[in-house]
This record gives sequence, structure tokens and C-alpha cells, in this order.
Amino acid sequence: MSAFKRLLNIVKHKRPWHHGRKGLTTWAPVGAAFNTKTQKKFNPLEKNGGLFGVPELSCPAGFQVATQTALINTDRLLERVCSLSPGVKTVQAFDQLSDGLCKVADLVGRLCKSAHPDPAFREAAEKACMEIGTVVEKLNTNVELCKSLKTLLYNPDMVSQLDADTRRVAELFMFDFEISGIHLDDKVRKEAVSLHVKLLDLSNEFLVGSHLPNKIARSAIPENLHLHFASEGSFVQVGGLHADSPDDLVREIAYRIFLYPNADLMECLEELLKCRHKLAKLLGYETYGHRALKGTMAKTTAKDFQMMRDMKKKLNPRNSELMPWDHPFLSGVLRAERYNIEPSLYSPYFSLGACMEGLNNLFSQLYGVSFMSEQPTAGEVWSDDVHKLAVVHDTEGLLGYIYCDFFHRPDKPHQDCHFTIRGGRWCEDMGQYQLPVVVLMLSLPHPTKRAPTLLTPGMMENLFHEMGHAMHSMLGRTRYQHVTGTRCATDFAEVPSILMEYFATDYRVISQFARHYETGQPLPQSMVARLCESKKVCGAADTQLQIFYAVLDQIYHSTPQNRSTTDLLKEMQQKFYGLPYTPNTAWQLRFSHLIGYGAKYYSYLMSRAVASMVWNQCFIQDPLNRDMGERYRREMLAHGGAKEPMLMVEGMLQRQPTIEDFVDALVSELNPNFETFIMDSES
Repeated sequence: MSAFKRLLNIVKHKRPWHHGRKGLTTWAPVGAAFNTKTQKKFNPLEKNGGLFGVPELSCPAGFQVATQTALINTDRLLERVCSLSPGVKTVQAFDQLSDGLCKVADLVGRLCKSAHPDPAFREAAEKACMEIGTVVEKLNTNVELCKSLKTLLYNPDMVSQLDADTRRVAELFMFDFEISGIHLDDKVRKEAVSLHVKLLDLSNEFLVGSHLPNKIARSAIPENLHLHFASEGSFVQVGGLHADSPDDLVREIAYRIFLYPNADLMECLEELLKCRHKLAKLLGYETYGHRALKGTMAKTTAKDFQMMRDMKKKLNPRNSELMPWDHPFLSGVLRAERYNIEPSLYSPYFSLGACMEGLNNLFSQLYGVSFMSEQPTAGEVWSDDVHKLAVVHDTEGLLGYIYCDFFHRPDKPHQDCHFTIRGGRWCEDMGQYQLPVVVLMLSLPHPTKRAPTLLTPGMMENLFHEMGHAMHSMLGRTRYQHVTGTRCATDFAEVPSILMEYFATDYRVISQFARHYETGQPLPQSMVARLCESKKVCGAADTQLQIFYAVLDQIYHSTPQNRSTTDLLKEMQQKFYGLPYTPNTAWQLRFSHLIGYGAKYYSYLMSRAVASMVWNQCFIQDPLNRDMGERYRREMLAHGGAKEPMLMVEGMLQRQPTIEDFVDALVSELNPNFETFIMDSES
């Protein structure tokens, strides 16, 4: 029997979740894997196979080896691309070039430099990432490389012979050349490359700094609160906002200390914004925001702001200026008081294993996909509590791998995110598909001796959100890795993840998996109903908060205003948010999305509008409908970035949406009991 058939046989015949004796709950394989403490057996004879099975990455020094190998291959492919006759093979060679560099940059850089527990690994990964990034910036302004692509794209006869995916990818590569300054003369182009490289340094410095904890003398806070924070000698570390803590003082201390300004990081951010503006002007754009929005669904900053203004008009026709609608910081309290949504009442029903079984069952019904827990080999993962999942389709076989780095540990960023480690693509020379590999990172509490990891409703929604990104990568089958999975327009990339939030708060979906971790009893229907209703009403706070973030992001990336980022934050907070600024804080220094989403944070709003339309038109009647799941995969998930985002949305909705449709979709999220919600928050 082949390895795949054995794997599929296990998946198909796994034990369903059922009650054991004495009222205890037993779990199906995926649930069991996440609801039991990891007990990795150490085998001294097992050879360290390296991170993700890459032999070179068994030690920090191997990062340089992997980097040099990638650069040698880059030189070889560069020579080949420039000598090829124009055609499909030109685009394939470009994709191979991109794939070789991305494998190193994505694998060692974005993940290892932030999540690996060993400082030596993190330092080596950071160096490798910078070296690869510098090469990429130089390639984006390589005249000979660009010329080989131009020869193809500027010949109508040759272009007419390209299939749709190949033409799209060729145009995207040309787009990268254009926004990098390929059209500039030699002197200015070199200046642009220098700015790009400087921005790599500044971006890395800001990202690292934005996640570092601040510390305060233990004597400065009440002794009974020390246990809420990590200790470091005579100091306590504050690594997050502790927003879920029921203790007012804990939240206040965390807010004031975690957001206390760091002068070096402040200088880094302000220099980064100046460099971005200088680069944009050098390339011929009015602002960095105008450059960033090319190639997205919104296309221009004007459309972004118009959408938000239109939302305000619908909500309050007498005042079209963007003003705060409510006080989002009270949403959690309102949720608890009005709907009795106390996390401790729900968490026993949302064990991590139960939620993973829920996702497994949902994907099985929608797409015919199942998870299979696998034991990593020695050195394959960076921490013993990282789980490896094989994603298996019931007819297509193995689709790829998801590494689940779900648990909190020291020096790990407090951030939920998705990393592409290896993109999917068709390997012409090998005659097979390169399987995608991704990592999901959360920061959940570890299981204890008495209980598995228990999630609050908010944590459960975040898990579903990030898994939406992962399945975007797994279910795509693009010909080119340059457009695999989430490598698409930023304002489309969040659609699959936000859509998963709707599934996470639908009573029919929740009822399938929410079971008490001890008794196996289902979450009572009355509690399910309260949970879902509270999300609809209090979700307005989330949307309003995202609007504030989007406005601030646009202001930072508009024409420089010769004021500090803190002064701008204070003004925007008073004008658009309605909450008083807390002196001696600098929230913007923790806004890590300014790097990856610079001038594009509005993407969450655009994506939420699309996700809302898809949910309400296609899934609200039956969230487990296989036919609709297949249409969703076929029309939206399968293409990654190989198709214009709006064409994918049109294919799913079977109509062409307008800006008015986007506005209505967002406003509909805010309408249920909206006036009552406002009055409650104000009181």
C-alpha cells in the first residue's frame, strides 16, 4: 500500500469523538494531538534533519550555507533567463528565480528571526534575510533581466500565445520592476536601490523592536500583581497589553508600561516614514500611499477614503465627517454584561483539541479535506510544542503541510500570524507539484496537569481566522509560486481569513464541536445563541477600531506634516476615535502592521466587505454546503494571485459588486441594535 493510501486510510477510519467511561471525553486523532501535553521522546541516535527537513538548517551556521547556495543558483538562473528566447520558459525561469530566493527568505527570515527560541538561530536568520532581501532589491532594478521580460510582453504575437496564468504572472513581475524604479536613469536607480536596502534595515529594526517587552522595577507595582508578568531579576517584563485581564489595574499597568515610548524605536519609525516618502517621490508617486495601492482592489487612496465617508453618511446622514461611532474598548464588557458572555463560562467547551476537531470537520464537509497529525523528525521544528499537520484531500491526496506554533514562550512575539514557508508551484523539470508549507503562530496558554488549553471565544475566532490563511495556501493549485495562496493583492489576502470568522460565530458550526473537555457535554444552545448574537451586535467595535487604524496608517503615509508620529496619533485619536490620549504612551511603536501593511491597513475593511458579501449571499443559509464550498475553492481560493481579485469576487458572487455594495456590506455589520449599543457604551 502506498504511503498516501495508508495516510488516507487512517484519516477515513479515525475514531469519532465520543464519551468514554466515567464521563470522561475521548478525542479523535487531531483533537487528541492538541489536547495532550507534548511528550517528545529523545532518541540520541536520530540524526538532526534540520528545520523543515532542510539538512543545512540543523545549526545556525547552516543559514549562511543555505543563503550562499540560493545566491549561486540565482546567478545561474539569471544568466539563463537573459539568454532564453522569449516565451513561456521565460516566465517559468523568472518563477524559479523567485522561488529559490523566497524559500530562503521566507523560511529563515520571517519565521526564524522572530520565533526561534535560540538567539543564535535568530541572529543567523536575520543576517540571511537581509542578504537575500538586498539581492531581491537589486534584481528588481536589473535592466537586463527586465529587458528579457519586456521583449516578451511588448510583442503582441508572443503575448497572444501565453495562457492566462502565465501572462498574469509575467505582468506581475513587470509590475515589480516598475514600482522599484526600473524606468529611472542609472544614477537615480542606484539611489532607489540604496533606499530600498535602507528600508529593509529600518523595517527589520522596527519589527524586532515593536515586539520586545518593556520592563519596570518590581517595587513599582503591587506585589500581588507580579504573577501576571514575567520576572527578570529585580524587574518584571510587560510583553503585551493584557487586554483580557479582568483586573483593571493589571490592564492599566500593562497599557502604560508596554506603550511607554522608546526613543530609538521612535527615531527608527520616523526615519522609515521619511525614507518611504522619499522613495515614492523618486519613483514618481505623489506619496507612498499612492505607490502602495497600485495593484490592489482599491487602486487609489481616494477610493479607500470615499468608502469610509460613504459608510459615515449611511450611519449618520447629518454628519459625513469620519468621527467615532462608539467606544470599542467597552465591547468586551458589554458582551459580558448584556449577553452573559463571561469567557470562563465558555472556555471549557472550547479546548484547543475541540476547536481543531471543529476545523477538521468543517473543512471535511466544505472541501473534502482532513488533517493528519504527524510526528516531526529530529530538528524539524524549532520547539517541542510545535505540531505538524498533513492536509489531505479525499481524492487529490496530500495538499501540503501546516506547522502549528500555538503556545506562548519567552521571546516569542505576542502576535497571531501566518507564514508561507514554501509556495506551491508546478515543477516542470520534475513533473510534479511542489507542496506548500506554512506556519500558523498563536500565543495560547499551555495545557496544565488538570486541563488542556482552553480558549476564550475571542481566541477561538483568532484560530479560525489564521486557519483561513493556511487553507488559502493549501487549497490553491497555482502553476507559479509567485502567486501561490496568500501571495495576492493585500486587500484580497484577508478575505479567506475574515470569512472564517463568520463560520466561527455561526451556531450551526459551533454546535458541531463545542464540547466540555471533561464531560463531553455540548455547549447549551442558549449559550451558543448568546455568543453568536453578541458577536453581531458588538462586532461594530472591531470595525470602528480598524477604521481608526486605517486612517492613521494613511495619514502616516501621506504628505509629510513635519510633526512627530505621536503628535499625529494624538490628533487622529481625538478627531477620529473619541478616546483620550494617555500621556507618555506611543501606541504606534507597537503597530507592527505598519511594515507589512504600510499604507494598506484599509485592506481589512475591504476584505471584510467582500467576506460579508460572500457569507450573506453564499453561506448564511447553509454554512456546511459542499457545493458552495467547492465553488468558493474553485472561484477564489484556487487562484492565489493568478487572477484579478475582482474577477474572483465576481465569480463567487456571480455578479459585479460596486463600491456601494462594499459600503452596504460594512454598514450591515454595524446595524443590528446599533443605537442601543451606542447608548450602552456611552453610559
